[in-house]
Amino acid sequence: MNLFSRNLCFILLSGALVLAGCKIKPRPAPTDTLAGSQTGGITVAPVPISDVGTAPGIVPRPPGDTGILEDENTIRGLLQPVYFDFDQTAIKTSERGKVQEALKYLQANPPRRLLLEGHCDWRGTAEYNLGLGDRRATAVKEFLKYLSVSNDKLESLSKGDLDAKENAAEDVMAKDRRVDFVILKK
Repeated sequence: MNLFSRNLCFILLSGALVLAGCKIKPRPAPTDTLAGSQTGGITVAPVPISDVGTAPGIVPRPPGDTGILEDENTIRGLLQPVYFDFDQTAIKTSERGKVQEALKYLQANPPRRLLLEGHCDWRGTAEYNLGLGDRRATAVKEFLKYLSVSNDKLESLSKGDLDAKENAAEDVMAKDRRVDFVILKK
């Protein structure tokens, strides 16, 4: 065996060993992207509107909160984001009250619409995180539709991990796994 053949065999075997060790994360089935449909997930059982003020997860913003950003087309930060567990799309019971606050806002402001921005932490590929952000936004959208919000009042967008801090601590990553409510004025 000459030197060229020996090097070629080495390269091919090395490549085969590397590829054999790589695991590709499977994509969830489309039916697993709705809230509560994941194995062990939570079924959607909304809190009655009259109970929203006392629902778990509802923390009113203090008056004059500086976290609200408004321009001529949007309002950000008025409604609290919905947070998700790692690699999950099911809306936790503790987060459902925030979705119902969004419903109350839409009922009180009929001309307004909502943009649901799905976010992920930095872990995972860019493509997977864009899909996960989309599934999270869709889960919130489906819950709002279940609560009788018209589809023309809702838009969704995935930001994936674009705004996530890489190599962040767990508490920071937990805040990256969310759906933001952006109020559309027009």
